[in-house]
Amino acid sequence: VYYAAFKIPDFLYTFLLSVVSVTVLIPFFLEKISSSKEGGKVFFNGVFTFFLLVVFLLSAVIFLFIPYLSGIIAPGFSLEAKQQLISVTRILLLSPLLLGLSNLFSSIVQSYNKFFIYALSPIFYNIGIILGIVFLFPFYGIDGIAVGVVLGAFMHLGVQVPALIKLGFFPVVSLKSLKANFSEMWKVAKLSFPRTFGLGLNQLVFVFITVIASFLGVGSIAIFNLSFSLQSVPLAVVGVSYSVAAFPILAKFFVNNQRQEFVEHAISAARQIVFWSIPIMMLTIVLRAQIVRVVLGSGRFDWQDTRLTAATLALFAVSITAQSLIILFVRSFYAAGKTWKPVFINAISSVFIIGLSLWFVRSREAFPLLKSLFESILRVEGVEGTAMLMLPLAFSVGMVFNVILLFYLFQKDFGSIWVFVRKAFFQVLTASLFMSIVCYFFLGVLGKIFDINTFIGIFSQGLVSAILGGGTWYFILRLIKNKELEEIVNSLKQKFWRTPVIAPEPEALDR
Repeated sequence: VYYAAFKIPDFLYTFLLSVVSVTVLIPFFLEKISSSKEGGKVFFNGVFTFFLLVVFLLSAVIFLFIPYLSGIIAPGFSLEAKQQLISVTRILLLSPLLLGLSNLFSSIVQSYNKFFIYALSPIFYNIGIILGIVFLFPFYGIDGIAVGVVLGAFMHLGVQVPALIKLGFFPVVSLKSLKANFSEMWKVAKLSFPRTFGLGLNQLVFVFITVIASFLGVGSIAIFNLSFSLQSVPLAVVGVSYSVAAFPILAKFFVNNQRQEFVEHAISAARQIVFWSIPIMMLTIVLRAQIVRVVLGSGRFDWQDTRLTAATLALFAVSITAQSLIILFVRSFYAAGKTWKPVFINAISSVFIIGLSLWFVRSREAFPLLKSLFESILRVEGVEGTAMLMLPLAFSVGMVFNVILLFYLFQKDFGSIWVFVRKAFFQVLTASLFMSIVCYFFLGVLGKIFDINTFIGIFSQGLVSAILGGGTWYFILRLIKNKELEEIVNSLKQKFWRTPVIAPEPEALDR
């Protein structure tokens, strides 16, 4: 119920990004304040007023229609679960308003290079959720957790307010400012629409998966979302970080007509993403059970839940490299002003994932030998609810399909990059395969040394195996003189902690 309740607010938040997308707003704002600070204030007040009008109107309409929309989101829920879903969704409708305002405020904060302030926002957001779980859930149940999410969204916004006041840009509602800057805001909306449409397609995929999962047994939606959250950690650390850092530089090169530098920087970012994401992908697959048991394995989360969640995590992990490169290629197209191409690819991929999800779920019983082999490989023989594994499988296949199409379009528009990435890809892949073998071997050895029925035991088994496997990976890359490793070693010798913090705008509420 908790995860399903995010789907409607997520759609609303995605729509609001077309009004307050940092990627689009910052250039407009910088142009305004370059002429005069007062002009920037008027523009910001106009955007703020426009945003409030849109969000209040949409929230009111959605609030009234939630009983009907909830039936579409989770048709497989019981009557009691549906009533609970309506209640939680209505509470969560406050989140798009607060996070949308926070996103709007961050355009000012980041324009003045106050990156650290914005980087604190998601930390406070999660603190609010934790407070809701610890203090409100015992008294108010799942509604208390939803209130915690809203509290986190308020803290996400609030942490930026002091910086905004200090900069002299705390906004006020002004219809006059709205009227004076309406043409610019309309331009912002038009430029943001492709991004919004692309994010909307992503949300549609997850809504459709939620619909299917609601018929596949209790816990299917939760396991899908828990596993997706776990695989999102390396995705955020590698894919999002490199892509966000690369975006302003790519945009600068393209605006200055430095095409060769644009491609070279994209190649450099792609090589680094490959360098980090492949070993992380391999380690996640090998250590999937240890990861799930350490993070989730307590209370009502039993061994059967662990096995199913671990298998789901492994299927998601297969596409970590693909997902990371997708983020880079999409931002590269945005930097070049070709916003519709990645949206078109995303639309094809979304339809592909939805179709594949349906086909996989419906046809798994028609191929009993393949089903048995599939469950044996993932070690979920005899576990109930394995039908939901078809959903992460379809998602990962769709992500690989997506990155192949984006890769082809990028090379067609900007020139070949595979020639420059190929060597790094195969070197890192080879080293990662040896790392996986070593890691898997020591899991068995250390399982006889540590008491893997305790938190310390399972954590130590996974950690030591990962260290020994990582050492193997490092040794092989050193042996073959991998260029990316040499660059990383050299960069670590510099004072990297003095580098400004760069944070992306959140693309969904349930983070």
